[in-house]
Amino acid sequence: MELLTWILLAILVIVVVWIFSIGIRIVRPTQRALVERLGKYHRFANPGFQWIIPIVDRMFKINITEKMVNAEPQEIITKDKLNARVDAQVYFKVKSDENSVKASQYNVFNYELQIVNLARTTLRNIIGTLSLNEANSERDRINGELMKTLTLETGTWGIEVVRTELKEIDPPKDVQETMNKVVKAENEKQAAIDFATATETQADGQRRAEIKMAEGKKQATILEADGQAEAIRRVAAAEAARIEMINTAIQKYFKNEAQLYKKLETVQNSLQNGTKYVIDPHTEITAVIADGLTGVIPIEKKTARSNESMDTSS
Repeated sequence: MELLTWILLAILVIVVVWIFSIGIRIVRPTQRALVERLGKYHRFANPGFQWIIPIVDRMFKINITEKMVNAEPQEIITKDKLNARVDAQVYFKVKSDENSVKASQYNVFNYELQIVNLARTTLRNIIGTLSLNEANSERDRINGELMKTLTLETGTWGIEVVRTELKEIDPPKDVQETMNKVVKAENEKQAAIDFATATETQADGQRRAEIKMAEGKKQATILEADGQAEAIRRVAAAEAARIEMINTAIQKYFKNEAQLYKKLETVQNSLQNGTKYVIDPHTEITAVIADGLTGVIPIEKKTARSNESMDTSS
């Protein structure tokens, strides 16, 4: 009897431990959980150790990290009646608060699938109003409108649209080839314009350099000529000053000798060819002749007495 009791007790302990163990749940930091009891929402579970009643309770774990879904490539007719192959990516995450986690499970069925379909529909509506060139050149506008629409439509889903990326917009093959040719021609045209501009700029730079060089040479020549002229002026001024100094010295030191020489020169010219002259003894030239010429005797002036003797003799 005691053995049976011990056996039953052991079985009971094992069952209790098993029941307790199967009710253990661990919620990771990247998750939030909802606990339902008998099919009804019971409580919100944060990260960490959690325990539920087996069979009675059920736990649903929801990842709250950022996710990416591909909107899948689709053919969209643009405003200019071209079929463009369009693909986009949507980045979103479930908000971590209790109401948002509950909304992601109870307000929408499979929010990942729903957001993909919503993104595809929104892309068709946006790109259908644009031409192919506009769609390729206005990707930021398309991304902005797509994100705005998704945010508005998923407001009750408990999720946050982080960003949207337009992955590709591929035109039909023949259109792509034509566009490639147009782009190539445009690039070649731009390259030719750039080359012509560069050549013109180089020529203009060379011309300016030559002008600057010529102006430099001209200025150097002018400066050199000015320098030579100034040197000549200074030499002339120095020469004039030297001559003036010499004249001053001559006037100061040789004036009397020059006058005497001039007088002697005059007497010499006058006495050439044996010409005889009567010179007043009271003139200055008499002294010159007496001092300078040998054998020349001036005639003395007759006195009044001599005149009287001459008169008596008569």
